[in-house]
Amino acid sequence: MNPEELLNENNNRKNESPLKSLEIDLRLYSESIREIAVEIMVEGLSAYPIFIAHQHEVSLGELILNKEELNTEWNINASTLEEFVEKGVIKKELKQRFIDNYKNAHEFMCVFAVVPEGANFIFFPYGKE
Repeated sequence: MNPEELLNENNNRKNESPLKSLEIDLRLYSESIREIAVEIMVEGLSAYPIFIAHQHEVSLGELILNKEELNTEWNINASTLEEFVEKGVIKKELKQRFIDNYKNAHEFMCVFAVVPEGANFIFFPYGKE
């Protein structure tokens, strides 16, 4: 299943995926997210930072970009692969598979996009410096 299929909402916007607004916000947040990803890796917290994009409350990670304060559509939390495994979002036996598919954290942000219908991982390229 494609993330686009998973993230479709039946709202007033005809066939417009929430991924459109997420893409806009991720482009806006790109530099801030990159800085936090580098900080997570440099401080030795994790080699695998994960950013949770959500529009409602989630109990994963720490809020770093608040949609209310920034007048955007998505909140972003910062987390790590280790927290995802610890909380059971990624099963221990699938941890290596996730690592094998994880893209270069200096070039792509790993985003766990959460909507009422479900959630999925997206690797979104950082903007050009």
